[in-house]
Amino acid sequence: MIKRRHVPALVAIPLALTLALAGCATGSSDVDNVEGSPAVAELSERLGETTVAISAWQDAEDLAELKQAAEQVRNLVTGEAGPYYGDADGDDIVTGAATVGVLPGLEGEPGLASIIEGDCLEQDVLGGDWSAPAERWQILDDAIVAWAPTNNTFPSLPSHPQRTIGWATLALNEDDLETAREFASHAQLHINVSAAALQNCD
Repeated sequence: MIKRRHVPALVAIPLALTLALAGCATGSSDVDNVEGSPAVAELSERLGETTVAISAWQDAEDLAELKQAAEQVRNLVTGEAGPYYGDADGDDIVTGAATVGVLPGLEGEPGLASIIEGDCLEQDVLGGDWSAPAERWQILDDAIVAWAPTNNTFPSLPSHPQRTIGWATLALNEDDLETAREFASHAQLHINVSAAALQNCD
């Protein structure tokens, strides 16, 4: 199991390509145009923060800068109640500190997506039932461990934010700058899909 606890222009990925690659819901990926309840607005803001961090990850000039940005992405999505949260790059700073994550925590603590009423986020963001959160996080653990350049296990994950966490984790463990930069475009694709789902929430 994975050890637990322990800015720039947007990435240019056309939404049509995003949806074609991810096979998910349609809608705009512009998180700034989401209106409605405070919960929807808060998740919209978090996805926007994550996009900015992914841009920094993709544009990083060295591994230290890249890993700081990837840590920020992972923490913004995970939140302190979830796994993978903390100082992953070893600089003694928790970059992207977030009390509440996008997804539920390990013990079922509410995430920004799970407190939004209705089933608008059920398919693409939550990716199904979270009544057994430890099991849902274990699925991500297993996918990360099994991932290889010739064996992309992330499409099997039903939650797009979890896939984002997966790509950030790979970047944090990667020693080749160009390879780690490439992972950022995958992470942004899944944030775009999450934003598209959010458009349907009000």
